[in-house]
Amino acid sequence: MQRRECVRNLLGLFAGSPLFAQQAPDDVNLPINVHEFEEAAKRKLHKFAYDFIAGGTEDEHTLRANREAFSRVFLVPKFMTDVSDVSTGVDLLGLKLKSPVIIAPTGGKNLVINNADELVAQAALNKEILICTATGVQKLLADGKPLNWWSNTIGSKTKDQARGFARRTEDGGGKGIVVTIDNSYQSNRDRNNRNRFDYGYMSFGVPKDGEVRKPVNPARPAMWQPHTPSMTWEYIEWLKSGSSIPVLIKGVLHPEDAALAVKNGADAVIVSNHGGRQLDGAIGSLDALPDVVDAVGGKIPVLMDGGIRRGGDVAKALALGAKAVLVGRAPLWGLGAYGQAGVERVLQLLTDETRLAIALSGKRRPAEMDRSIVKRMQVWR
Repeated sequence: MQRRECVRNLLGLFAGSPLFAQQAPDDVNLPINVHEFEEAAKRKLHKFAYDFIAGGTEDEHTLRANREAFSRVFLVPKFMTDVSDVSTGVDLLGLKLKSPVIIAPTGGKNLVINNADELVAQAALNKEILICTATGVQKLLADGKPLNWWSNTIGSKTKDQARGFARRTEDGGGKGIVVTIDNSYQSNRDRNNRNRFDYGYMSFGVPKDGEVRKPVNPARPAMWQPHTPSMTWEYIEWLKSGSSIPVLIKGVLHPEDAALAVKNGADAVIVSNHGGRQLDGAIGSLDALPDVVDAVGGKIPVLMDGGIRRGGDVAKALALGAKAVLVGRAPLWGLGAYGQAGVERVLQLLTDETRLAIALSGKRRPAEMDRSIVKRMQVWR
């Protein structure tokens, strides 16, 4: 009994010291990784919003495959190298980036918070991160802010529409056009179907009473809604005829598609399965990456998205041949948990973790990461 009392007294003496300082319960610095940001966002978001962001298609095999692929790839570091000067800088399609982490195009941001696209774009500007988005950059550009951004499209029905889109993007200061090629039809997403989610109402909004309202008419069927099912490789030429900025093809998983992208004039390809949100059973992005890199043969840069939650994940993708990576859900967990400040914190965490992973691999730059320090293994569970 006396011992317990002594411990309580000692704790009382140190309670006011910095060592025992209490963080505010809603402090953006409280989560220490992206996983914890997701947990914080889940507590705050409406179930419809959380499921829309977190969910995949049907049985979510591909959603899980994206994360599980990283558990089969191990880094084999090389020591006794000078890593006193380590940088995350990347040269990509005429841009000098401070980080290989790029914000991916994501729909439904306003399910999280009002003006979400603007907040994410401002976070990207503050952290000097490249962002891929079709919206949210207009005010920053109008104010003359030096935002690096790519525009995203799922295609256009005519050549004139494609050329007009490309011209507007370039005139607006866009540094590239990302064509998402795996979205020909709306996929079958069980979580959204179970919630009777209305795809025609992509913003919940936040009324003055603070209660997030549910979608109107939440019974609208989604599966088989066509987007651009007639798009072919000719679309690259359509875009290039309207502007001089790079065209990147996102959604490449098959090596033959990678070779065709090069043949048809793409400036880069992005290995992606839409975050497990289109074809369930499609290969995990990291698993597909090496074959795509080999098919491209160094002629154009290869990027990757899907399942990235840590800087170590970024390092593995770089070592397998990715020039940079795109992250979609991670910034949204920051946004859902703490708004713009949360996005900035997530981007900083991923960049800092990447820098450390590069250094601890015995390398100094993302461009130095290669397959000589990678070992792929089967992990039995």
